[in-house]
Amino acid sequence: MHGTSPPPSASKSLLHFFIGGAVDDGKSTLIGRLMHETGAIREDQLAALARQSQQGTTSGELDLALLVDGLEDERQQAITIDVAHCYFASPRRTFIVADTPGHEAYTRNTATGASTSELAVIVVDARKGLLSQTRRHTAIARMVGVRHLVLAVNKLDRVDWDRAVYESIAAEFRSFAQQLNPASLVTIPLSARNGDNVARRSAHTPWYGGPTLLSYLETVEIDSDRTQRPLRLPVQSVLRPDSDTRLYAGTVTGGTLRRGDFVQVAISGGTSTVERILVAGEEREQAVAGDAVAVGLSDYLDIARGDIIAHPQHRPQVAEQFEAHLVWMGEQPLLPGREYLLKMATREIGASVVGVKHRINVDTLHHDAVRTLELNEIGVCDIATKLPIAVDTFSEQSSTGCFILTDRFSNATIAAGTVDFALRRGINIHAQPLAVSKGVRASLKAQAPCILWFTGLSGAGKSTIANLVEGKLAALGCHTYMLDGDNVRHGLNKDLGFTIADRVENIRRVGEMARLFIDAGIIVLCSFISPFRAERSGVRGLVEPGEFLEIHVKAPLEVCEKRDPKGLYAKSRAGKLPNFTGIDSPYEEPEKPDLVLDTTAASAEELAHRVLALLADRALISPLPRDGH
Repeated sequence: MHGTSPPPSASKSLLHFFIGGAVDDGKSTLIGRLMHETGAIREDQLAALARQSQQGTTSGELDLALLVDGLEDERQQAITIDVAHCYFASPRRTFIVADTPGHEAYTRNTATGASTSELAVIVVDARKGLLSQTRRHTAIARMVGVRHLVLAVNKLDRVDWDRAVYESIAAEFRSFAQQLNPASLVTIPLSARNGDNVARRSAHTPWYGGPTLLSYLETVEIDSDRTQRPLRLPVQSVLRPDSDTRLYAGTVTGGTLRRGDFVQVAISGGTSTVERILVAGEEREQAVAGDAVAVGLSDYLDIARGDIIAHPQHRPQVAEQFEAHLVWMGEQPLLPGREYLLKMATREIGASVVGVKHRINVDTLHHDAVRTLELNEIGVCDIATKLPIAVDTFSEQSSTGCFILTDRFSNATIAAGTVDFALRRGINIHAQPLAVSKGVRASLKAQAPCILWFTGLSGAGKSTIANLVEGKLAALGCHTYMLDGDNVRHGLNKDLGFTIADRVENIRRVGEMARLFIDAGIIVLCSFISPFRAERSGVRGLVEPGEFLEIHVKAPLEVCEKRDPKGLYAKSRAGKLPNFTGIDSPYEEPEKPDLVLDTTAASAEELAHRVLALLADRALISPLPRDGH
């Protein structure tokens, strides 16, 4: 935290707000001015600031932006790249303000700073007017639940306090922002550098009759009483201080929990009565939003990390699909069908974007038809989770209505989202119990079902080896089926091309089909380039441990290109086949395959026998005869 003021006093109301806008519009200077005007800067800090300011300018003016731009990279680039939080206070209210990055490359930090705010101050340079980043920050603010918007038209002193300039920018912003339906919208002409209309009225704007920025921040009505919302207690951990005691620990994010309350576990539906509430290790009669608690129930319920305790009359929706607004933060585009890790409250679960309904054009707020989202784009998407999850609409419960998506391999945050509503198809579709189980089907065939997943470059020899393996399995009396990359594109996947997004969807569909074959008790052989680790991992996650064997059929690119059995490399080199794996589309080698088959070091017959040996070693087929045939 930047700033020197003590934490906000409990006797004053607290306002969380963030300051957004484009690069060099004056955000950091405005925060510095607010802190200076409210006495949040000590005299020794002012003296140090004056010395630093003199080093960077010949005007002798105090550079208040230096109070906030504390990172060395920010100093060198003269931009804010991190989220800086500052405390300051006025006689009427205390404030926590987030200075968010103006540069488009750091939009993810903007979403972070806005997510805990109740009000947004959007700064615009009067000389430049509204920019795309101005609109993007405004749209993100509303998407993450910021209800109040303030437009600060800054640097009016640079345009001689031209009223027409201010009113033109203000009118354009109102026209844009009103489409986002904010609870309030105020525009203020000011100069952060000189302090005009920041904390005191300016003689340069006799035509302006509205409030100063500080007076508005002091008086704006905010609805921050989370205790009035329905109860939400996301379970962080299960505590067992002794063999007879079980406590459920977490932080109350909404509502009030009282001893004697009848509560329900959101997903399982189990109910019980609250017997104990501990806050900071002390017994309490109740706990409110913001309290970290340990709760004891009168009945034993199967509760684990990620479950949510609520009152039955206000139970969150339980669904496997929901619609959400999404800010995409990944360097690579969103790939519908790829499995990511969704983190919501204390729950972590595999999830994928089923489809992108539309992208929101940040300049016009029009809805653009797209299939994916690129870096910093905002869209409306359908999200599907691997298992049922308890969700709230973000407007009703922010803590259980917002989430992030992370990459399963790098753990990098690639998206932030807010829940619009649960989808009925996710609520009303239930698994049909079947009379015959996978185990029964497998026992009838006297075999253990599994997926043999052959992956490698085109021309490496996948299909050749897989065909030999299937023939040998058939000779042993095994029930098999083979799914080949070319064959499925004649039917099931005939609608898919070869873009990265289509390749992801191709493997997703094949994986679901392979899972059905496993359920039928079949040994299924899958021969696909399947270039991405994420999709191969996703297929592995569809079946039980030990039922997916990843086999890397390996050959150098130059060898595969010389073989070129289908003439595909030649077409790609000639520019007639774009997005070809190994040429202009990447292949991610398996990191820990179950088997590596080098087709330059042994014959296809010998390599096929190694696959059978692996199956026998894993007890998936009967031991092989001594001669291996």
